[in-house]
Amino acid sequence: MTKTILITGATSGIGKACAKKFAANGYRLIITGRRQEKLLSLKNELIQQYQSEVLDLCFDVQDKGQVDAQLSDLKSPWNNIDILLNNAGLALGRDSFEEASMHDWETMLQTNVNGLLYVSKTILPGMIARKKGHIINIGSIAGKEVYENGNVYCASKFAVDAISKSMRIDLLKHNIKVTAIHPGAVETEFSIVRYKGDEQKANATYNGFTPLTGEDIADTIFYTAQLPEHVCINELTITCAQQGSATNFFKKP
Repeated sequence: MTKTILITGATSGIGKACAKKFAANGYRLIITGRRQEKLLSLKNELIQQYQSEVLDLCFDVQDKGQVDAQLSDLKSPWNNIDILLNNAGLALGRDSFEEASMHDWETMLQTNVNGLLYVSKTILPGMIARKKGHIINIGSIAGKEVYENGNVYCASKFAVDAISKSMRIDLLKHNIKVTAIHPGAVETEFSIVRYKGDEQKANATYNGFTPLTGEDIADTIFYTAQLPEHVCINELTITCAQQGSATNFFKKP
């Protein structure tokens, strides 16, 4: 039987890599994102390259009304979601606490925390009714260690870590797996978004070492989703070989 995965934030980076990985392995996909043009492009690519069944839903996870409107009344077979990948998230700014933008803080909390909650609460009833499912939350090494000028981004990812752990405990009785993946430095649009389009600052983030790719994380996520029914990886922190902590790198000259 074909399994269905819902991926939030599927238009770039880890989400896009996961869409391709799961499509290549015969999954039915629900892909979501804020950018309609990129969603349609990805949908067409998945259909042409993998002959996948794909439903594209354009909405912002920050908006509970949009989440409810798009996800609360899915029709068969799309409502039988086996895997929910809460991938949508972002960092904005790299400023000291006293200088940081309140708008940036609110956007990060609304996306990284509230968005994950909105989508999860909407999808959970179906999983609970079927007594099976797997929720995979994308956290960050920033959810394990606070670093200078990370402040509210770190806080949002600490929240993802805590929510994932509490989900795991609370959903045991419903036979629902919960996995948190905490990547270190991954070269995607992440830094471009964080530095608000400043390519020089964004590119400097990865100078001197070989970062992870979206495909690296997608391979790991796919692995966690293929384990036997009685096996659940609760969490994984993944870095490139040259990264030892959130801020410790061995950089080649």
